[in-house]
Amino acid sequence: MLTQKIQMPTAATALKGRSEPLKTDDNHFVLGKPLKGPYPDGFQTAVFGMGCFWGVERVFWQTPGVWVTAAGYAGGLTPNPTYEETCTGLTGHAEVVKVVFDPAVVTYDDLLKTFWENHDPTQGMRQGNDIGTTYRSAVYYLDEGQKAAAEASRDAYQAALSKAGKGVITTEIVPAPEFYYAEDYHQGYLAKNPAGYCGIGGTGVTCPIGVGVEA
Repeated sequence: MLTQKIQMPTAATALKGRSEPLKTDDNHFVLGKPLKGPYPDGFQTAVFGMGCFWGVERVFWQTPGVWVTAAGYAGGLTPNPTYEETCTGLTGHAEVVKVVFDPAVVTYDDLLKTFWENHDPTQGMRQGNDIGTTYRSAVYYLDEGQKAAAEASRDAYQAALSKAGKGVITTEIVPAPEFYYAEDYHQGYLAKNPAGYCGIGGTGVTCPIGVGVEA
């Protein structure tokens, strides 16, 4: 089972999934905004994987300029996977958070800085004690501008990590695949369960981009 969890499945080994989406919340538990839209004109979307999405979602819903967040699954093969299915490692999905934001208040670079500094992107198919493909580090970009920004920020952060004696970034930076909303109980989880588990943690190294810091 551990081997399955740290290796991506193939089309032949992936779970079948289902055609219907899972039941999820209509509105964000904290922010009160619709999870699936409509979103305000001019707002943008980002998708990040940083390990367990419970803590990741809280990091972003607390970020000024973020309009709504949603926990979900992306990057795998199984359509509309359940949480239990993703945990087997046989769907290929990462736990991710969709972030809808106002670029007049918070830039994509700012969000990338938050992304890099709030998890350890050097750990491969794990995040701390959470082991498996679902916990891999990922930036799923929605356009070429996001791709360029993500790659530039990765290079800048790698230089900072190397200087600090840290490892090599393993984050996948690829076009955004289909996003599947996680079950309702995962949405706003740490607000619904204040004593709940949060497994994310940064490296302690500052990312030299965004928030007024020049690369």
